[in-house]
Amino acid sequence: AGVAGLHRIIGALPRLRDPDVDCVIVCAGMDGALPSVVAGLVSVPVVAAPTSVGYGAAFGGVSALLTMLNSCAPGVGVVNIDNGFGAAALAFKCTGS
Repeated sequence: AGVAGLHRIIGALPRLRDPDVDCVIVCAGMDGALPSVVAGLVSVPVVAAPTSVGYGAAFGGVSALLTMLNSCAPGVGVVNIDNGFGAAALAFKCTGS
């Protein structure tokens, strides 16, 4: 849903802000703005994973990647396009496990 479905993120806030949550992984395509939005709503690190899917001028995920790299929200770490494994590995390290 991304930022166009922001009402879904608001509904998930209690789960995202749960004390047992140590890190949040946010996958986003298109404009890649969702990780910054989520990072502004939670107090834990956010791992941003750009996806190569989307329509318009998404450029195979490059547009989302560049947006995520330029995030103005503190605590956002970015992995490469379609790198869900790398996102999970970084989130795991954020948990201190």
